[in-house]
Amino acid sequence: QVQLVESGGGLVQAGDSLRLSCAASGRTFSSYAVGWFRQAPGKEREFVAAISWSGSSTYYADSVKGRFAISRDNAKNTVYLQMNSLKPEDTAVYYCAARHTFYSGSFYLSEREYAYWGQGTQVTVSS
Repeated sequence: QVQLVESGGGLVQAGDSLRLSCAASGRTFSSYAVGWFRQAPGKEREFVAAISWSGSSTYYADSVKGRFAISRDNAKNTVYLQMNSLKPEDTAVYYCAARHTFYSGSFYLSEREYAYWGQGTQVTVSS
């Protein structure tokens, strides 16, 4: 069992930056691939970014590519989402999710692939 806690959300202006953190506890986090998803009001939850458990592979949604960066520090059991050049359309609740994998370079894009979820952190970007 893995418990995930997101933090770092808040209210910012367009063009600002935020760094979200996803802290894990309960199991050795280094064998878990992690993804970030977001859900805006009235919309379905969507994929944002993913990282393999080794950190060697990452993948981004087209809408955030070049602005967001996912990284991890397995020694700290934490995955980060650095969000730069934020836009009002980035406003959403951001969730991190994790799944165990034996493959160091694998990442996952579908929320159905993930077994563990955090409670979410709100990001609001004003224009």
